[in-house]
Amino acid sequence: MSDLPACPRCGSVYTYLDGVQYVCPECAHEWSPQAEATESEPGPVVRDAHGTVLRDGDTVIVIKDLKVKGSSAVVKVGTKVKNIRLVEGDHDIDCRIPGIGAMGLKSEFVRKA
Repeated sequence: MSDLPACPRCGSVYTYLDGVQYVCPECAHEWSPQAEATESEPGPVVRDAHGTVLRDGDTVIVIKDLKVKGSSAVVKVGTKVKNIRLVEGDHDIDCRIPGIGAMGLKSEFVRKA
């Protein structure tokens, strides 16, 4: 039996090593051995709209027009937000949006850049 880890996304045991990355033939997920160690760190696991794990300091892109509560401003599709901070709660991303200021976003409305 192989000593390779199971796929973290689908749990398949049929993973294989391709160069320096593990690959799952069932769901086509690829990950590095270093990512396996960092995913076990404590703290909130926040995923974007496409299922990619987000980390503090990442850059994300807004995928839907978002109305700013209490204002007539709108965060447009395609707005790039740099240096996010992950928090626990209803809105799991704290960030500063150019032209609008500091605000909280839900991870379901962004994708990793």
